[in-house]
Amino acid sequence: MHPQLSDKKIVCKEFIEALEKCHASGWNRLTGACNTRKDALNSCLRAERIDRTAKNREKAKERNTKAQLALKEFNSLDS
Repeated sequence: MHPQLSDKKIVCKEFIEALEKCHASGWNRLTGACNTRKDALNSCLRAERIDRTAKNREKAKERNTKAQLALKEFNSLDS
């Protein structure tokens, strides 16, 4: 499923609108005429997800490094 257009952060808006416009004509959806638009939307959403997960992974690495340094500092105070 694609995100709702009412979301504050709209990703791939033009692809979503094109697919919804295509689906508005009932026969297009049933005959597969919208498949290229659906594929384009899936590609856009996949690229956005991959980008988002890469950024989250980098943030997690930074947090883990910071936590490990804090733990080492805490353990050195006990000695």
